[in-house]
Amino acid sequence: MDASHLRPRPIRLGLYGSLLPPLLWMTLLYFVPLAILLSYSVWKLESFEIVRQFNLGNFQAIATNPSYRTVIARTVLTALGVTLIDVAIALPMGYFIANQRPRSRGVLTTLVILPLWSSYLVRVFAWKIILGYNGVLNSVLMAVGILQEPSSIFLYNQFSTTLTFVHVWLPFMILPIITAFEKLPRPLLEASADLNAPPIATFWRVILPLVMPGVLAGSITVFSLTMGDFITPSLVGSPSGFMLGNVISSQFGVSYNWPLGAAFALVVMLIVFAGLAIALRKGALDSL
Repeated sequence: MDASHLRPRPIRLGLYGSLLPPLLWMTLLYFVPLAILLSYSVWKLESFEIVRQFNLGNFQAIATNPSYRTVIARTVLTALGVTLIDVAIALPMGYFIANQRPRSRGVLTTLVILPLWSSYLVRVFAWKIILGYNGVLNSVLMAVGILQEPSSIFLYNQFSTTLTFVHVWLPFMILPIITAFEKLPRPLLEASADLNAPPIATFWRVILPLVMPGVLAGSITVFSLTMGDFITPSLVGSPSGFMLGNVISSQFGVSYNWPLGAAFALVVMLIVFAGLAIALRKGALDSL
């Protein structure tokens, strides 16, 4: 009688062993903090003491307070504006880089990545020096005779905030678009040319739909980074133009209202997750 079927099957620990470290990493550094954040968002602050009692008052305050709604609207519009400007800049740059020879393409791609090797604060302070009252821009405008004296209109406003965001997040938009252009099927472009399609028609009906996953991948990155940033508005923006990141920082810091800060953080996450869901449905992961 064959007793092989009675032998215990060896336990395959290889797959489970390889999955255990990333699962522990995600649990300790993502799911546990997210659960804590969710818990704080439904608690409340009374007399500078956090009351651990289920309460939706924080979300009600966010929904009913006009100032909070203004901050949310300003943040979303700024993030959308920065994303659209980066798309407009990255599309021609990505097309140009992707159509170069491999060696030149590598050099140009390295130049795109090069700003990321410097500190984020260094890049923000660089714009502060350029746009400041005694900065580079004012000096140039005075040298060519456009201004008679330095002007303060270039800094500490929505313009300086948007400009800085556009610059610091631009590499995150260009890189996935370069990848999308590299995957572009050349026979389709040749077929469009053989059919005498105008360049504009080729771009809108052939090129743009095919590189859209790369555009969406870069867009959700730039949008999410802008939504959660609080350093740039603090350094180059105006106090009246603060964004959600600044409100969250102030609630966890100066105000000591951690429940309200956690509720604001969840609002940011919901907005970003909604954008991510739209991008994924359109195939954003195809270019990652």
